[in-house]
Amino acid sequence: MTVADSYSFVAPLWEWQAKASWFFVNLPEPAADDIEERFGRRAGGFGSVRVDVTVGDTNWQTSIFPSTEHETYILPVKKTVRTAEGLTPGTTVAIALTVLA
Repeated sequence: MTVADSYSFVAPLWEWQAKASWFFVNLPEPAADDIEERFGRRAGGFGSVRVDVTVGDTNWQTSIFPSTEHETYILPVKKTVRTAEGLTPGTTVAIALTVLA
């Protein structure tokens, strides 16, 4: 699962509705625990950790955020990525994620 600062996993895309719809993927617990242990002390606002992400042919930089509700980090997946990769809620997404230290 981990090699240096990189993580690969599959997880379903889910939608959180507040004032607007947001779409996320939960990191698996082993990856989230490793990231928290190794990078949590350097986290930014809201406990965020900067990452580089690849899904299919799409690559972007964003942040992952700790979620007390989900008890893991959550990765936001923006509309341009969802559209380019044909992702809808419930779709299982293959993700390659690298922490940007």
